[in-house]
Amino acid sequence: MNEPESRAAKRGWFAELRGWLFLALGVFAFQGLAAKPFYIPSESMMPALLKGDRLVVAKYPYGWSYASLPIHLVGFMPGRAFGRLPERGDVVIVVRRSDDSDLIKRVIGLPGDTIEVRDGIVFLNARAVPRTRRHDAMIPIDANMTCDEPPLRGHRVALGGKGYCRLPIYRETLPGGVSYDTIDLGDRDLGEGAYSPGDDFGPVRVPAGHLFLMGDNRDDSADSRFPLSEGGLGGPVPIESIGGRAELITFSLNGSTRWYDPRTWLAALRGDRAGTSLRPAGGLEALSEARTPRS
Repeated sequence: MNEPESRAAKRGWFAELRGWLFLALGVFAFQGLAAKPFYIPSESMMPALLKGDRLVVAKYPYGWSYASLPIHLVGFMPGRAFGRLPERGDVVIVVRRSDDSDLIKRVIGLPGDTIEVRDGIVFLNARAVPRTRRHDAMIPIDANMTCDEPPLRGHRVALGGKGYCRLPIYRETLPGGVSYDTIDLGDRDLGEGAYSPGDDFGPVRVPAGHLFLMGDNRDDSADSRFPLSEGGLGGPVPIESIGGRAELITFSLNGSTRWYDPRTWLAALRGDRAGTSLRPAGGLEALSEARTPRS
C-alpha cells in the first residue's frame, strides 16, 4: 500500500470510529435528557406492573440530576436542574443509595407530609387514605409470574384450564383523586392472610426536598418503609435520587424467550399489555380492569 492509500485508509478508520463515538454520545445524551427503557425485574409493583414488563421512562418531567444519567455519578451533578416536584401517585424510578440500583415505586408522600401505616392502611397527615376492596386480580401464571415465591405461595388457582395467581385488590385514592390498585395479602379485621413487617410503620414526617415512596404490592416491596440494610430505601428519599417518571408499557415478556431461537420471541409476548399508559389519571384504572378477569 502506497502512502496516499495508507493515509486514506487511516482517515476512513478514524471517520468510522468517530461515527460510532457520536452515536454512543447521542444515545447517552438521549437516555440522560429525554427517555430510557426500563425492565421490571420483580413483583413489587403488581398489579399495575408485572415482572417482564418493558417501560419507557421520561427523564424531563422533574428536571435532571445525577439519577437521570445512564451511569449514576453521585456528586457529579449536585441538586436538580430545572427541578419540579412529582405528584402523589406518580410512578417513578429511584436510585437506591446503598447500591445505586434503579427501583420503581409510587410517590405517596410529598415534603411536609406525615406518613404512617397501621394494619396495612396508609395514613397521610393523620387521615386514612381511602381504600375499597375490589374483585380479586387473576394474573396468568407463566415463567415470569410463577406464584410460587412467598408470600404469594398458596394463591394459585385454576380457571378454564389455565393457571392464575389470585390476589386480593384494594383501590386506594390519594388526595387530589388519584386512584390505583394495591395488593394486600393480609387483613387483620377479617383474621385472614399473611402480614408484612411493613403493615405497621411510622409515623414519619417527610423532610423538605424528599419523597416517600411505596410499592403497590404492599407485602413484597422494598420501599421507604424499610431500612437500607434490608434492601429498602431507608425512609424518605432525596428528590435528586429520582431518575424519571414511568410513562408507558412498550411490551411485556412472559419469560419463555430463548435468545437463540427466534420462534420463541413472538410466543413470549404478552400482547395485551403493550401500549398501556402508566399515568395515574386513568391509565392504571384501565390497565387493572383490562388485565383482571373476573372469577
